This record gives sequence, C-alpha cells and structure tokens, in this order.
Amino acid sequence: MKKILTLLLVLLATAPLCAHAQTPALELEALLRAYADRGDFAGSVLVARHGKILLEKGYGLANRRTHAPNGPDTRYPIASVTKTFTAALVLHLAERNKLAITDKLSRHYPDFPHGDSITLAQLLSHTSGIYDYTQLNDFMLSETARPATEQRMLALFRNQPLDFAPGTDWRYSNSGYSLLGYIIEKATGLRYAQAIQKTIFTPLGMARSGFDYQRLADATKAAGYYAEVGKAYVKETPSIDPSISFAAGALYSTVGDLYKWHMGLQRHRTMGAASAVRAYTPVRNHYGYGWVIDSVAGQRTVSHSGGTWGFRSTLVRVPADDVCIVLLSNTETPSLDAIAKGLLAVLYGQPYQLPVTKHAIALAPEMLRPYTGTYLIKEQDLVVDVKLENGVLQTYPFHGPRGELAALSETRFFIREQEEFEVSFTRDAQGRVLTMILHANGRDKVGEKIK
Repeated sequence: MKKILTLLLVLLATAPLCAHAQTPALELEALLRAYADRGDFAGSVLVARHGKILLEKGYGLANRRTHAPNGPDTRYPIASVTKTFTAALVLHLAERNKLAITDKLSRHYPDFPHGDSITLAQLLSHTSGIYDYTQLNDFMLSETARPATEQRMLALFRNQPLDFAPGTDWRYSNSGYSLLGYIIEKATGLRYAQAIQKTIFTPLGMARSGFDYQRLADATKAAGYYAEVGKAYVKETPSIDPSISFAAGALYSTVGDLYKWHMGLQRHRTMGAASAVRAYTPVRNHYGYGWVIDSVAGQRTVSHSGGTWGFRSTLVRVPADDVCIVLLSNTETPSLDAIAKGLLAVLYGQPYQLPVTKHAIALAPEMLRPYTGTYLIKEQDLVVDVKLENGVLQTYPFHGPRGELAALSETRFFIREQEEFEVSFTRDAQGRVLTMILHANGRDKVGEKIK
C-alpha cells in the first residue's frame, strides 16, 4: 500500500561498471548475491525471457523465529502490484459490457460527491483527484488490524476535497482502486476476492495466490521485517486486514505465480489485445491503467511496485520481448528498483553497477543545521522533512521510514541504512539552502525547500 514510487529513488552512482563476461544466468545470480550479501535484499526472485526461466531463487530467511528460508514457493503480500489485477479485471468486465471505463462514478455511486465528473478511466490512471485515504496516519497505524466495511472505508475519503479537478492532474490514490474493487463487486455479484479467483487465479493456475494474507496459515508464508534506525531488519511487522488495503493492495502471491500472471497477460487470457494497448499507454506521469510505463533498449516496459509494513514487491515486464522480472522481499528495502534495473541491464547487455560500501565523514552540527527544513519534490508529489537529532541529519519522507544522512562531503550525503540513496543540497549566493536533490540512476529529482 505504501507509495514506494513516491518515497525515495535509488542511485548506484559510484560503483564500477560491470562487463558482461558470464552467462546471463550466472550474471543475474551474481547481481542478486551482491545485494543479498550487503543486507539489501531478502526475498525471492524470478527472471525469465522468451519463456525460459533464467533465475528463480530465494535469499535470506522467510521467518527468523523458525529459521525457514525464502525460496521460490514462499508467499508474500504483493501490496500495490494488486492494482495490475484490479485494472485487468475492470478491462475484462468492460470487454463483456458489464461496465465501461467511460462510466461516470455516479452510475455506480449516485450520491458520491463529484461523481458525475469522475470516470472509471480516471480511477484506473490516478487522475480522478480523489483523496488517498492512506494519508490518514492515525487510521493506518491504529485501525488496520480489524475488518472494515465498504461504508467505513468510503467514509474515509468521499467527503474530502478533491486534490484537483478530475482529469487535470495526477496523484496516486489507493482510494480510487478501492472504489474499483467495490464496482467490480457490483458488476459481478461476487466479492472482490472471488472475482479475482474465478477470472484470473483459477484459469491461470495461480494456486499459491490469494487475498487474505493476515489469516493465511501456511509454512511458506513469509514474515515481514522492518529496521530501526541504524540497525538490521529484525522487527517483525503487524498484519493488515485485507478489507483495508482491498483492491488497492490486498493480494499475496509467489514469484512463480506472478510469472503465470505475466504469461496470462502475454497470451491475452484475462484482457484482450486492445485492452492491453490501453493499459500500457501512459495517461499522465508515465502511468496507464494499472501499470507504470517506461522503456529499456527501445522496448516498452510495464511495471508496478508495492510496499506494505515489512514487505516490498516489484513486477517488471517487457511484453515485446516476453521478459518478466519478479522481486518479492520480506523487508522494507528500497533497493528493488535498482535491482530490477540491474537485472534488465544484464538481459539487454547494458552496463550496470554493483552496490558498494561507502565511507562517511564527520561534520559539525553547525555545518548540518542549515539543511534542516521541509522539502517538496513536485515531480514525485513527495514531502521530506530533514531534522537534526543528536548531531545527525535524519530524513522523514511522508509515509516513509526515517533515514540517517551520512556525509560524503559538505554538501553530499547518503542514507546510512541504504547506501544506494544519495542526497545533495544547493545554496544561493548568500549561502541559504535552496534545494535537496535526490540522485537516482542518472536522474535528479529536485526538492524545493519550502520551510
């Protein structure tokens, strides 16, 4: 559920470029092993191309109490990767005239505020302007262990002001996908979980996937872990009732089952070719209908990531080349994006970088204090607070974990818990701090200091 795409972006800026001297399978394994050995990845991975699985393996422990290892059959919550299923099911129903993506929300919820100006297509593409209920921190922290009704969930956001006029902007909204889940129920006469099972899981043979991870009793179920500042991932996380994350993020799966999902999409078994074209066409901010659209080596990539307490997930596909990458982790590592990019580089013969250990320098508190404040990264709709605590700079991204900034120079830092993250600051001629810059895979995301 957490908006991983809007937290911090990963950069491997200082590691040496790697040559392609090994076979792809060995090179893929070496890349994953490098991250695992550094403590940046614990989970399961699958990489396939042209119908051949090149890597399918687990790293680290699925459960630290029982010492059960992660493996290909380990089950994990996939969080917002759920949205790829919800979007596909909506398009599947549209093909069968059960609904239309041009439908106004008011057709399904006649009394929903502004429902006559919001379409299902806007819910699919995060362009509706509907407030995202996961911003309600008190609710997310205290209420997620018990079931919620449709009425209770809608009450969290239906009367909130729109973030913008529908169709005029983009902002990630789990509320929109929850609404789509309830609309699926109205259109099918089935519970959301039943509709997914009947339409997708059963036809594709996804026997190790399901809806209610909280109540799953299985030896292959991974426990989720988070890290306290400056420490390893050792704290087990609480569970979230599936009625809370619902159609926006309640599904669980394995790397093998998500590969079956990829193959089903390749063969248009859930939604037809025309619907796939619509899903994979960006509407705004590189987002289509349930997929983030990018490219590698001139080919279109479609992907989605997800995060919930103790878990991270990433599914990357290159439909034209039948490439599928699945990464499921039972820690809150932010490294999955960098790992996925490295795996793509291996598959396409491009240069990539292995993670390296960085060495911090000491800076006096008076040198650090000017960097404190609040920064807004408009491109990612991300607010980050920077505070000086006990002589150390700490970052507090909205909805994200705290991170300690360690200095590489007077103006350049990395996050100590995850060394791939780099941050630098700029000043004006009078020495006032103007911006914080996140460096990510050769791209810079600039955050303006707003207070």
